Amino acid sequence: MNGAESLVHTLLASGVEVCFANPGTSEMHFVAALDRIPGMRCVLGLQENVVTGMADGYWRMAGKPAATLLHCGPGLANGLANIHNARRARSGMVNCVGDQATYHRPFDAPLTADTEGFARGVSAWTRTVRRADEVGRDAAVAVQAARTSPGQVATLILPSDTCWDEATVGPAAALPVPAAPQADPMAIRNAARVLRDRKDVLILLGGLALTAEAQELAWRIAAHTGAALMAEGSNGRFERGRGRPPLERVPYPVDVALEALKPYTTIVLVNSRMPVGFFAYPGKPSLHCREDAEAVLLTRYEADPIQALTALAEELRAPAADLPDPGPRPEPARGAPTPEGLARTLAALMPDEAIVADESVSFGRGFFKETHCAPKHDWLQITGGAIGCGIPLATGAAVGAPGRRVINLQADGSGMYTLQGLWTQAREKLPVTTIVLSNRKYAILLGEYRGVGANPGRTAMDMMDLGNPDLDWVKLANGMGVEAAKTATLEGCADLMKQSFSREGPFVIELEI
Repeated sequence: MNGAESLVHTLLASGVEVCFANPGTSEMHFVAALDRIPGMRCVLGLQENVVTGMADGYWRMAGKPAATLLHCGPGLANGLANIHNARRARSGMVNCVGDQATYHRPFDAPLTADTEGFARGVSAWTRTVRRADEVGRDAAVAVQAARTSPGQVATLILPSDTCWDEATVGPAAALPVPAAPQADPMAIRNAARVLRDRKDVLILLGGLALTAEAQELAWRIAAHTGAALMAEGSNGRFERGRGRPPLERVPYPVDVALEALKPYTTIVLVNSRMPVGFFAYPGKPSLHCREDAEAVLLTRYEADPIQALTALAEELRAPAADLPDPGPRPEPARGAPTPEGLARTLAALMPDEAIVADESVSFGRGFFKETHCAPKHDWLQITGGAIGCGIPLATGAAVGAPGRRVINLQADGSGMYTLQGLWTQAREKLPVTTIVLSNRKYAILLGEYRGVGANPGRTAMDMMDLGNPDLDWVKLANGMGVEAAKTATLEGCADLMKQSFSREGPFVIELEI
């Protein structure tokens, strides 16, 4: 058995069943091992940022890590943006990165790079294997790190000789996954005291606290104490829809967020942190809450929120609480596209247990209000601000949750970063409906320009314009093997959505807005 075979056997024994890959010469022995050893599903991506984004989406839905196969330092560098998003989503993944053979590295060949240096900025755990005998051991530790609550990025760098040399030690057994930390009893009592004694309290949920079970416990506590309940602005996975609490997120625009959070003098943090702005703006605060707001920590992001919220509800003697009726499911909207109209159309037509991969950016900021009455669904958001996650995220989610329809709400400018993911959807026949919000501009940057107090002229406006020539998403999708159609009305979008939901494979709708 060589090192590559030891690696594959160890990954499989540790519960890693999918490898998202874009391999090169240094990884050929790993590729050969994947061919010889049954059990690993291999999904090809045409660019590494697609590969890493797919692994992120897979974790968010499957709750277990996939492996990625990346080609040396430059391949890892191509995938860094979506590894960054995965780190912010607290997703687990095991990056297997090829590298120069140990004896070849001193000669400084063209692909030689500071691969470990690239990896450390986005990884919770990084290691370069030294010998073939250590591959199995190190791979088992990498998977253990990736599965450590709430999920972590682990990067294993494999010089090519560690893959082709004989591994006399062989594969390693799976290592135990550390249990999620439990809340400090003192933190539970302190949060209970605050909720009993104070008015104007906000309970802020994030991460693991956005499962349906955790939300229902938090709703029970809020209903009993009179506290408000809200979610962080960007969340890896948010279980939403009918039968779940109608939670809103902390708004993105600084002034809107400050106004929304102005009433609260105390914020109880449940797997979340104090609301911080995406950017600094002249004369605006970095924290989007009152200056005198006090943070009360119930659970850190890696802790078990179910245990903590259950104990808190018992401490408060909070009874079960009914959820409000979100009202009837709406009819699809008609006319020219608006954010509210598209959200209502989505709520009207999405299948039960759909998955929404949201990279709608500025157009979709108000979608939550209009979709509380939709069927139960999961909502996946861009978490790290690195655009280009939507198409890969949807692709990986479809692999991680077989049989469920994925709806990708995709800004056109962001979609061009990782367009190649459509090809993988076609190759794997994945049930993904991509709605491209085609305004032919980086609309969010126009707002950011105003936010920082700059005065754009012709040159600046040209750099935010995606026209001249216009992007043609129907032709782009067709070139990737995906059927597509274009519409400029909400009724046209509704018809195309219904058609796509009846198909087994992917479909792209270009909605001109």
